[in-house]
Amino acid sequence: MNHILPRIEPEKWYRTQSMSDDITLIDEPWIKPFFRCNLWHVRGSKRDLLVDFGLGAVPLRRHVALLTEREVVGVASHTHFDHIGAAGEFDCCHVHSAEADILAAPDNARTLADMFVNDEMFDALPPAPYSHSGYKIPAPAKIAQLEDGDIIDLGNRQFEVIYTPGHSPGGIALWEAATQTLISGDLIYDGPLIEDTWHSDIFDYARSMRRLNALPTRVVHGGHFPSFSGKRLSIMIDNWLREHDL
Repeated sequence: MNHILPRIEPEKWYRTQSMSDDITLIDEPWIKPFFRCNLWHVRGSKRDLLVDFGLGAVPLRRHVALLTEREVVGVASHTHFDHIGAAGEFDCCHVHSAEADILAAPDNARTLADMFVNDEMFDALPPAPYSHSGYKIPAPAKIAQLEDGDIIDLGNRQFEVIYTPGHSPGGIALWEAATQTLISGDLIYDGPLIEDTWHSDIFDYARSMRRLNALPTRVVHGGHFPSFSGKRLSIMIDNWLREHDL
């Protein structure tokens, strides 16, 4: 007999957790940890930043008040479904140019939704009428393309775009030198890494890992799993390169 997953009220779908440096973690606790995307909100003096958008099965801006208070610069670390689901709720979504075509037409094959969106992802389901078979990501109305070295200016805070292909061809990390904070996307986080999607490249992965390892990082906020220290980042990257003989 199949176990029927419960449905969660939309008001209870998201949760927020304040971190240091005016950064807030937004996530979807009813999605299992391996599949649960971290959405990172950063408060700036002139505007705010949101990195990644989650599954999108429950309206994000309607149910997270933090995202309705001020102008928000929306950035996708890459275009896998769990990171761009609600990108269409924002006036403009920023993404690296290498994946702008996917964000403009986010079909379930190229975003990996076909591979992963099923009951195995969830401890509980979004509210009706959500169904796995009907899952579809709306494209944002406007897409702004990012390149390596671009600066996202929040007024009192500046984040540099670091191009980190490997997990996907247009993956990026964001680096705030003033606070030594790295928002790393899915290239690296403190959990099992995905290196073998249809558009992954292990040699790009290694180059990107080495580039991040050269940063004087204090804290890392990854695309999945809990945040960790710069020391932990260096250990993880050294171990990864050794294990892959790269």
